[in-house]
Amino acid sequence: MTALRINGSTKMAGSPKGGLTIGYREAIRLLLAAEAASEFPDFVREELPAIISHWLQSPEDPPILLDASYVEKWVTILRSFLQLRNHNPASGEIRVTKHAKPVNVDFDGLPFQPSLKKPKFTFLDLFAGIGGFRIGLESLGGKCVFSSEWDRHAKETYFQNYGEVPFGDIQRLSSHRLVSTEVDVVAGGFPCQPFSRAGVSARTSLGLNHGFECQTQGQLFYDVVNVAKIHRPKMLILENVGNIEKHDGGNTLEEIKRSIKEDLNYSFTYKIYNSNTLVPQSRVRCIIVAFRDREAKENWEMPSLEGAPKPLRSILENIPWDSKYTLSDAMWEGHQRRSKRNVERGTGFTAYPKDLDKPATTLVARYYKDGKECLIPQASHPRLVPRMLTERECARLQGFPEEFKTHPSKLHAYKQFGNAVPVPLVSEVAKYALNEI
Repeated sequence: MTALRINGSTKMAGSPKGGLTIGYREAIRLLLAAEAASEFPDFVREELPAIISHWLQSPEDPPILLDASYVEKWVTILRSFLQLRNHNPASGEIRVTKHAKPVNVDFDGLPFQPSLKKPKFTFLDLFAGIGGFRIGLESLGGKCVFSSEWDRHAKETYFQNYGEVPFGDIQRLSSHRLVSTEVDVVAGGFPCQPFSRAGVSARTSLGLNHGFECQTQGQLFYDVVNVAKIHRPKMLILENVGNIEKHDGGNTLEEIKRSIKEDLNYSFTYKIYNSNTLVPQSRVRCIIVAFRDREAKENWEMPSLEGAPKPLRSILENIPWDSKYTLSDAMWEGHQRRSKRNVERGTGFTAYPKDLDKPATTLVARYYKDGKECLIPQASHPRLVPRMLTERECARLQGFPEEFKTHPSKLHAYKQFGNAVPVPLVSEVAKYALNEI
């Protein structure tokens, strides 16, 4: 019995009463300080913030990459600290006992608090970004038991929203057993830049490899396979750009299919979706679903999306024309000049204000630079100069809830939403697929 309880979650009606209470941030700082002088392998020490923050949300399990002895050790440290802090000096007595009141970890204040203690399913959130898969799957009753993301700014946003520090480079971790219990789902959007049209074009122009030949990002799909080999989840749900279907003449998707079917012996199904019926954005994505029960699911078909495309105006805020989101005169003149030139020569980008009654074009990670992919018309502006989307509008374009906390840096917020998966797309496909497990 660990005597450590999650407290303060709106998802946990009837949270336990009594005991000693500590905030999750303070608990993380305390345990990090307590282990500062301990000897760990270098990669484990680097991951201690992730190890501790994950364990605080699943205290019934041994800490990831460590053994079960740390459970009682860390509970004792937390309890002793709280007893000392709550000690009344006037009594002249300090009582610290191993079997004192249980410790409650308080997650109040988080936009998205720890999942239900008895979830419908558990999942690993690989290439987590800012948690699009996490929100989508938790909305269906899932519990995230492991998250991984290499970008430190995305990790900051993830922590601010879920109170959990994602683990880092999955390439260092994919050969380890990450959680001790059975995992139902492995989810993630493995890096898409090596397969996207823009990514292929950019890498080719620079003389760099793309697709699986890109050693830094193109090979990360195989880490998904390694994780699945060890944990044998009931289902994989993966996301990438729609262009992956055509990349390298179809060979890339064929290799993914081959690896899932032959290396894992899972079924393989994919579908190209335009998310514009779920969010007001024309965002084409490839969703892959694979089941461990290969024979029974060999002929399973992906769901279809219904409804009309959503209009861009449905997610816009009321922003004054003289806000920081309005383009400078010089930038707007440059966009117009380059657009005119590119139209005349029949190649290159154009940057015109969008039709608000239609979906936006695809939000991309470079949007922070000049906003050319989605300019919002401003009839109230004296010179009709358009503006960029706000960070909140970008969150809405990707289907993130209103309570989601965006990164305080405008640059990183735009990049993170440009790289995100549409949350409703995850929910729609996963809801259908989870019925099969």
